[in-house]
Amino acid sequence: MLRPGALDGRQRRALLAHLSRPRYEVLPFEGVEDKVAAHVPREVKVTITASPARGLDATLDVAAGLVERGYAAVPHLSARLVRDTAHLEAILARLQRDGVREVFVPAGDSPEPGAFSGAAELLAAMGDHGLAEIGITGYPESHHLIDDDTTIRAMFEKSPMATYIVSQLCFDPETIRIWFARVRGRGTGLPIWIGMPGIVDNSKLVRISMRIGLGESARFLRAHRSWLRRLAMRTFTPDPLVRGLAPLYGDPEAAMGGFHFYTFNELERTERWRQHMLQRFKD
Repeated sequence: MLRPGALDGRQRRALLAHLSRPRYEVLPFEGVEDKVAAHVPREVKVTITASPARGLDATLDVAAGLVERGYAAVPHLSARLVRDTAHLEAILARLQRDGVREVFVPAGDSPEPGAFSGAAELLAAMGDHGLAEIGITGYPESHHLIDDDTTIRAMFEKSPMATYIVSQLCFDPETIRIWFARVRGRGTGLPIWIGMPGIVDNSKLVRISMRIGLGESARFLRAHRSWLRRLAMRTFTPDPLVRGLAPLYGDPEAAMGGFHFYTFNELERTERWRQHMLQRFKD
């Protein structure tokens, strides 16, 4: 457990800031808007995943519903789910109409892409999109099909069209810290939001990721089946990651944006954990 005394003043202030305004990622399942309203304060930005199984409309519907409830909602605009430029234009018009001012643009996992095979192509086609923020994906761990240098180079190419980076799941703080240094070494200065699961049963972490095909999340879990089997009856908690990432807090060269929690819709437990951490480090 990370204790307040283990951090210097700068690190403690930065950690409190990161915990005060995190990002919660949710799945566009039925009833998720009500769960967000019941458990998530409005200072928390809510991002909504997209998958081939549910399509972009489900994601955009949830985003619009959350904006109506007063949240800053960020739909995932998966490039491989956008059929063509006309579809893209319709999506951008809808975002403006619904009051959505930010999107996250991953490549997505659709096996049969439309006009855009990757995020860079979609970003280049967006033109005068009218959005305030655009996020792109970062890969602290090796991609199952693409080597590390290629993923970092691709992120470098996309960065001029984006305003921040969100890292995919990684449970090793040292790997994340090394990746930060490599990204910064290539000259990419965008804020990086560190992706980690919230408070979720490990069995659910495996089951949902596999079922809906959450891209790198599912690939990570496939690669770590034996590790997860040993922990099958336990609940994942972010505490070890939060502790191990302490050197990044308040480091101007790291330019950490904050925490991006993959909640798997376990919003009540994740928010309870966050409030506990806030109280502990404020005291």
